[in-house]
Amino acid sequence: MRLVFAGTPEVAVPALDALLASDRHEVVAVVTRPDAPSGRGRKLVASPVAQRAEEAGIEVLKPAKPSDPDFVARLTELAPDCCPVVAYGALLRPGALEIPKHGWVNLHFSLLPAWRGAAPVQHAVLAGDEVTGASTFLIEQGLDSGPVYGVITEEVRPADTSGDLLGRLAHSGARLLAATMDGIADGSLHAVPQPAEGITLAPKITVEDARIDWTAPALRVDRVVRGCAPAPGAWTEFRGERLKVTGPVTLVPASAELAPGELAVGKNSVRVGTGSHEVELGEVRPQGKKAMRAADWARGARIESGERLGERPVE
Repeated sequence: MRLVFAGTPEVAVPALDALLASDRHEVVAVVTRPDAPSGRGRKLVASPVAQRAEEAGIEVLKPAKPSDPDFVARLTELAPDCCPVVAYGALLRPGALEIPKHGWVNLHFSLLPAWRGAAPVQHAVLAGDEVTGASTFLIEQGLDSGPVYGVITEEVRPADTSGDLLGRLAHSGARLLAATMDGIADGSLHAVPQPAEGITLAPKITVEDARIDWTAPALRVDRVVRGCAPAPGAWTEFRGERLKVTGPVTLVPASAELAPGELAVGKNSVRVGTGSHEVELGEVRPQGKKAMRAADWARGARIESGERLGERPVE
């Protein structure tokens, strides 16, 4: 088939590579989000997908909106049979959806209908799911509600961050998307409607969602730290400033002497009380500084007995 691939971030690059490597399909163009400011200089930088496409010598389309008439006209000229999509990041309207004969087929990082929305992997970690996966489905106007072509499953490991899990899914999902294109091309694969039961939503994780509640059980604290890594990053307050908890926490189930948020500093460890048992901090990043081992931070901060994390400053 003639394919126009739509995607933007790094997680979409393995899928683009898998389709470029296929001898059964031709990627004739790539659609991605416009260049965005990046770094301290806030210079405009092309998306990872755009950079990969340019390396491969493929035409890159960067419409401000996929409903732009010029983009719709160019897509019509390209006459794709199908448009595979991975984390494109813009809402597709009927004018563009109707152009490819086989529609737009999205690779979504969950086992649909679970975790429909922008942050399926983060929500799977936050919820403590033991198994997640990826699905390919035909895009329609509803939120991730279209019929499903195929799925793969992936175990959520106890120490997985969202970044770890998404990295594995990006590669296994790339193989799934390539196989889906093959099945659509030869007519062996047909989309099946999603079940009406089991629908859960996965909206974008906000900064406030990433704030650690030390009165919650230790298991919940662990999930927030892992689920919000690498972005937006779990955080708390200390002495009126934000402190990011960037590394994993270790559960200390045998100890529950500390009050929620209360700190206990050892020679090479920093323990914090929660709503159940204590946790040991791995890595933190104080406001305006680089990430460091929690023990190094605690030595520099000269933490006093009874000080706590998570106490909001008095206004």
